[in-house]
Formats: sequence, structure tokens, C-alpha cells
Amino acid sequence: MKTITRTELNALSKVQRLNLVNSCMGYKSANLIATKSADGHENVAIFSSITHLGSDPALLGFIVRPTSVPRHTYNNIKSTGYFTVNAITSNQIAQAHQTSAAYDYGVSEFEMTGLTTEYKPNLAVPFVAGAPLQLLCSYVNEYAIKENNTLHVIAAIEAIYVDEILLEKDYWIRLDLGKVVTINGLDGYAEPHLLDRFDYARPSNEVQSLLKK
Repeated sequence: MKTITRTELNALSKVQRLNLVNSCMGYKSANLIATKSADGHENVAIFSSITHLGSDPALLGFIVRPTSVPRHTYNNIKSTGYFTVNAITSNQIAQAHQTSAAYDYGVSEFEMTGLTTEYKPNLAVPFVAGAPLQLLCSYVNEYAIKENNTLHVIAAIEAIYVDEILLEKDYWIRLDLGKVVTINGLDGYAEPHLLDRFDYARPSNEVQSLLKK
């Protein structure tokens, strides 16, 4: 097994260091955050940092890189208070990856990448058409991470839209049936498949498979 010390890590080129550190944490969620600016410009961008924070209340968080350069997604969320989170499917990975390009303000990533907007009744914020799992979220708070000048944005889940074929009787969402992908590092996309589900773990009980009951 190869050992890479902190000294050796710091000596790597920028691209090598980015690749190594971003991939060594394992697979991450792959989602498109869609927003609309206060003056009506649609925006969509890929994020691999969205994480579950709690279920009661239902909260999620994601990381915004330093705002020393324009962050259209963040600015739109701060100005309107709302955004959507959209799962990425295996047939959307090229378009989704292209949303990471630094387009100028006012240029719609939807139009530039071939992704399609979807609007729900009485909602002004766009969703990504074809996403089998979509979340409507509202801005709650943010916390500055001074160590690397990033922001941890906290949001409430206002509504969940999910293809019925993914939703089990106990309301667990089986993502692999929707061909939902994950991200390995910055640019590697994978489509997981379910191996098993297990009952709630207790010290007094043996591990029980939910799929084999």
C-alpha cells in the first residue's frame, strides 16, 4: 500500500492534490442545485457536498467555496430564499458535469448544457426535468469556515418529489431504481446498486437483512 504523507501531499501539483484529496473521502452525493435570480435568470450547478443534517426538522447542508469570485447559486439563494436539489441520473452525467463551467452571470446553464427546466404549480424556482428525486429547499442559515474561507449553508426541506417506483412502503427511497449516480472525486461518476438493507442495530440483536425477511 502506498503511503502519501502530508509533506508529500503538499509537494504535489495542484491538479494531483485536487484529485487525490477529493477522491480519498470515497463516493459522494451527486446533485444539481437549481435557482433563479431575483431578476429572473435561471441557474443550475452540480454539487457534491450536499449532506443530511437531520430529519426533525428536515435539514440539509452544503459547502460554498470562497465568495471572492462570483457564486451565482449562492447569490440567488440569498436573494430569493429558495432553491431545488435534483438527483442526477446516469443519462445526465455529461450535461451535469458541464454545469461546473464558469459561465457569466445571466447565462443559463440549462440552455448551455441541454438540461431542461421543470416548474411546479405556484413555485417560481426551477427543477431539473428527468430527475427522479427533487427537493424544494429554503435558506435557513450559514456558517463561515474560517480555516479555508468557505461557507456551510443550512437549508430546510420544504417538499420532496420522488418517483413512486423508488419509494418503499416504509418511505425509504431506493435510489438505484432511478439510476441515480454518485461522484468519485471531482469528475468520476458511478452508478451504485443496492447490496442489502439491515434492521436497526441493537447490541442485543444479530444483524438482520430487511431484503431477505
